[in-house]
Amino acid sequence: MPPSLGVRVLCRPEIATGFALAGLRPVEAASARDAAERLRDLFAASDIGVVLIEEGFYDALPGDLRREVGRRAVPMVVPFPEPARVPPGEEAETYIVELLGQVIGYRVRLK
Repeated sequence: MPPSLGVRVLCRPEIATGFALAGLRPVEAASARDAAERLRDLFAASDIGVVLIEEGFYDALPGDLRREVGRRAVPMVVPFPEPARVPPGEEAETYIVELLGQVIGYRVRLK
């Protein structure tokens, strides 16, 4: 049986702790340039199958690195949206109703 490949999360230090608490191994980057260097390091590792990368970092990758991402089968590089705060004045209930609507496909009303 072949060895299993790991998952790494390339993200800002501010959110790395959340991923670590979820059992994933974050790789921290303070800037887009730093993220590009970390991604190159991850490409050199033979035990990584998936790299989750913050969308902002992914969008800022240099062209040559983007092309390399497109050519590689492993590790698979998957961008994820950056965390967003609920806009000021928007109640938590409204946010929850919106989220439920997206997940189950129709609007619900909380009582």
